[in-house]
Amino acid sequence: LGVSIDPPERHQKFIEKHDLPFTLVSDVDQKVVRKYGVWQEKKLYGKTFMGIVRSTFVIDKSGVVRKVFPKVKVKGHVDEVLAALKEL
Repeated sequence: LGVSIDPPERHQKFIEKHDLPFTLVSDVDQKVVRKYGVWQEKKLYGKTFMGIVRSTFVIDKSGVVRKVFPKVKVKGHVDEVLAALKEL
């Protein structure tokens, strides 16, 4: 699943546009992103602001976080995650 602070309507459009096969959770009150520590200070073009640091969490069937990929770069990330899943 994916989580962001976008409203459900925006998620639905994104799901349809990219034909996503998984659920997107709307966290407009930022409870989940803060709990997982991904709501952080970011910098872009010399400006500082708060935002989500794209991250991936591998969570087992018992709900235990087994692996964290902070500051994810899209290229090659899927292969890293699949390798981590095979280790479970």
